[in-house]
Amino acid sequence: MKTEHKQTAVLNLALRGLVVIIGAFITAYGLEAVLIPNNVSDGGVTGLSIVGSKAFGLPLGVLIAVLNIPFVYLGYKQIGKSFAVYSVLGIASLAVGTIVMHHIEPIIEGDTLLVTVVGGIIIGLGMGLALRNGGALDGIDMLAVLLSRKLPFGTSDLILFLNVFVFIVVSAVFGLQGAILSGIAYFIASKVIHIVEEGLSGAKTFKIITKHPEDMIEAIRDRLGRGATYSTVQGGYTNEHFKEITCVINRLEERKMKEIINEIDEDAFIMVYEVAEVKGGSFKKKDIH
Repeated sequence: MKTEHKQTAVLNLALRGLVVIIGAFITAYGLEAVLIPNNVSDGGVTGLSIVGSKAFGLPLGVLIAVLNIPFVYLGYKQIGKSFAVYSVLGIASLAVGTIVMHHIEPIIEGDTLLVTVVGGIIIGLGMGLALRNGGALDGIDMLAVLLSRKLPFGTSDLILFLNVFVFIVVSAVFGLQGAILSGIAYFIASKVIHIVEEGLSGAKTFKIITKHPEDMIEAIRDRLGRGATYSTVQGGYTNEHFKEITCVINRLEERKMKEIINEIDEDAFIMVYEVAEVKGGSFKKKDIH
């Protein structure tokens, strides 16, 4: 039994590593077949590597590998060994991918809007796959995490600031238009990364305070196929006790949930939260009558 469990764990680790490699090669394809031939860069360390490659004629893959070394070390110290190992695997694969695909024919040329959209989507897909499986293809996020612990700024603010600096450097090689297009491509990539990490369906938590909690839970169960839980809360002004309903649903079910709530109690108090991940418990849908 222990042997089977160990084999399964090793297989899962290997599959994660394979997906990280695939994500790196997808990102390399987006760079070499879409962005770079059209003088559009990426953000982060990859963007600086592209600038260095264009300015000094150095191989892009070599610069990506070398410039990311200190950031991988930061990731090892701040996040952990597993993250560092998968990041090394991903960054090495990205470096090799850019070398292998360096002379590939561009799939889009000239149409700047299409270049930024398609390039951003491809790069976001590749980086998202790597991040979802425990690795990173770019070190700037690791630096932002470290700086956020030392400075009075959030991680997202620091990522934005660091990339503004990157795009200023990009403008020195690709010009102002190239820097603007690079920023647009990076923005699109960041949104795609978010979708790939969390999934298209996602999940949301509804917290509902209503005068008809039993009817509400019954309707949610019968018409949406979802379970729910109670917790007792007390109003801070009236000191009245209420039953607060908590229910986690698929994002696609949000409209139906709101219809149910409105039909049963249009004066119900509702709070809705984004959920990054749902695991275990009884999240699986029940049959709808």
